[in-house]
Amino acid sequence: MSASVSDPVGEPESASLRLLVSDVDGTLLTPDKTLTKDSIRAVEALGDAGVIFAVTSARPPQGLEMLVEPLRLSTPLGAFNGALIVDREMRVLEERTIDDHLAAPIIELLHSHRLSVWVYQGSQWFVLDENGPHIEHESRGCGCQPTKLSDFRSVEDGITKVVGVSDDARAGAAASTAMGAMFGAQVSATRSQTYFLGVTHPDANKGRVVRFLSELYGVAPEEIATIGDMHNDVSMFAESGLSIAMGNADPAVKEAASRVTKANDDEGFAHAVDRFVLGR
Repeated sequence: MSASVSDPVGEPESASLRLLVSDVDGTLLTPDKTLTKDSIRAVEALGDAGVIFAVTSARPPQGLEMLVEPLRLSTPLGAFNGALIVDREMRVLEERTIDDHLAAPIIELLHSHRLSVWVYQGSQWFVLDENGPHIEHESRGCGCQPTKLSDFRSVEDGITKVVGVSDDARAGAAASTAMGAMFGAQVSATRSQTYFLGVTHPDANKGRVVRFLSELYGVAPEEIATIGDMHNDVSMFAESGLSIAMGNADPAVKEAASRVTKANDDEGFAHAVDRFVLGR
């Protein structure tokens, strides 16, 4: 079983760690999408200790831009679960798009399960319903607005990500199962929130972001720590020597991690950095 916050096995491993890769929503940010002073302080402490810090998220790149200045990020940003990796000036470093011939059937499958559909080409966001579920919330979070289309036929090539959105958790789960049955290893379909089902290129996942950073900075897997809260974070757990699940994570995510910290409404990120990464 995975460790709990109070487990004695949760001892600091700072001596061997050179890189920490963090999820954003549900991990680095509080439930109301706030970056706390303690989290900023924790990232500063990482820098002082010589530990590289980077983020990866299901968010579009512009949704990560808000973190660059307060955290003084100089590392690449892993957007769309790794489908698009950009530098701090939003210049594309690596992009993996869904095979063009799969776009229409993916969209059709999501619609058949009554999910609202979003399509991204690069960082451009397209929707059919401007008032669909979670669009206002997403717009605030990423500081961007979607473009309304009458249909998606004009944007079925070079797609970075397709998202199915629904507050019906059963519909989202059913769509996820159907996606796996129909497309198998041709796509990566993961849930970054209970109401989001994100579909990307099969090699576009957070594990790929960790490998990209590992190669870029010459850091071995055993020198890497990762932290997250959702199922799309498990792929990066597998690429790191130390994996940390948030206290608010799903039980299966906690089971996949080597350590468990406090929840994101209780300074879980800062606690993880202090205890597990820096050993304070």
